[in-house]
Amino acid sequence: MSARLLTVAAAALIAGCATAPTPREPITVHAAGSLRAAMTDLARAFEAAQGTPVKLNFGASGLLRDRLAAGEVSQIFASANMEHPQALQKAGVAVRVEPFASNALCALAQPGFTLKGQTLAQRLLDTGLRVGISTPKADPAGDYAFRMFELIESTGAAGPGSTAALKSRALQLTGGPNSPPPPTDRNVYGAIMAAGQADVFITYCTNAAIARREVPSLQVLAVPAGINVSARYGMALMKPEVPAAAAFMRFVQSQPGQAVLATHGFTPP
Repeated sequence: MSARLLTVAAAALIAGCATAPTPREPITVHAAGSLRAAMTDLARAFEAAQGTPVKLNFGASGLLRDRLAAGEVSQIFASANMEHPQALQKAGVAVRVEPFASNALCALAQPGFTLKGQTLAQRLLDTGLRVGISTPKADPAGDYAFRMFELIESTGAAGPGSTAALKSRALQLTGGPNSPPPPTDRNVYGAIMAAGQADVFITYCTNAAIARREVPSLQVLAVPAGINVSARYGMALMKPEVPAAAAFMRFVQSQPGQAVLATHGFTPP
């Protein structure tokens, strides 16, 4: 993100939150791994405006939910779906939950991958193709991939039995409790593809774009609208409510906050 946009975002935050408290105690934010770059820029802009430090913890949303439900302390939980924050609210550990961004699915493919004259849905059913996904239930990206597999059959993009075939063959390569820890210095999907662990990986378009920047030889293929899945990101304000955390939540939802998210490929909720 450019220094100019950060400055504009910080200035807008100061103007919009002039009466908000400005405590110096840090706030802790647990956020989905797909938000790493965007949330880092949001935290930087917020810190510049209010002087409140923001500590960031990233991971698969489902695993973060389990940690927070077990008592790990945080003031904000930013998830790649609405269900995990809503579960924490239902359990009585979150004050409120609101949507703040959307994402979509893309296919990240190896340099030599081709559709062979088929649709993407048909090509994914090739038994010789290694299809990678994140781990369902632990990582919403895996849940969205499974939903995409269901749409492939229900919309007629492929024949009967295609959903079961895709779900059973998909390689759950990241985001699970037993998955190798993601690298700290690079995009996990780019690393997986560079290591040759899959021929094609179904992930968020934002992740695919970052992976391709790191590994330019990779391809990013659009998933047709009929079988694509819109990922709706939700943010929970955790108990006990901290004024600075509520101010951060408002900033993320504000016009300057949304502008930061847009630079990373996210769309409004």
